[in-house]
Amino acid sequence: MTTVLVVEDDVLVREALVRSLTSAGYGVTSVGTAMGLMRRLVPPLPDLVVLDLGLPDLDGGQVLRMMRAVSRVPVIIATARSDESEIVRLLRDGADDYVTKPFSGEQLAARVLAVLRRAGQAPPDTLAAGDLVIDLARRRVTLGGSPVDLNRREFDLLAYLARRDGAVVTRRELLTEVWRGSDVYDRTIDVHVYWLRRKLAACGGDPGYVETVRGVGLRLAVPAP
Repeated sequence: MTTVLVVEDDVLVREALVRSLTSAGYGVTSVGTAMGLMRRLVPPLPDLVVLDLGLPDLDGGQVLRMMRAVSRVPVIIATARSDESEIVRLLRDGADDYVTKPFSGEQLAARVLAVLRRAGQAPPDTLAAGDLVIDLARRRVTLGGSPVDLNRREFDLLAYLARRDGAVVTRRELLTEVWRGSDVYDRTIDVHVYWLRRKLAACGGDPGYVETVRGVGLRLAVPAP
């Protein structure tokens, strides 16, 4: 899984960025200080760093120069500053891109993908779990080579679980990230899970692909052969 390190001192902003990038399919970790970042610049390195300029212990521009002395990991600068000369200097000092606050999670995810493509590290367009293959670009699902006919929400739900690589996803997270805050309830998730399991079973799949972890949430599990 492609990994992203978010460096942001504002806890609420940091958590929002982590959620957005996680829902985009990345493995995300985060720190709130420059020193926290420097401690992470050891193998295995992240595939990309999102770096806030306004860190409490060291200016982000100085942090960028320190990073470039030891690593070529791609960096996207997140800044509330709009001075053109400063942005030009940051790009010359080694930043691969920048976003100006406030920005949406969708914009950041798109910029992360663009930078990773230039670096030859873009995440795959397909996800696989056992015989289950999810084509993200074409929004198609096959199971053992047979197509599985899913509606839009069923596809989004299955893809989100697959991106979490077997981790348990809470219902609250699903409501936020898959339904995007729409006026829906837990029962809505249950209905979609029911039909998703039925459609997988109709193609010869094990309904256990979508596993309920009682009292916690859901996960995508590869059934035992």
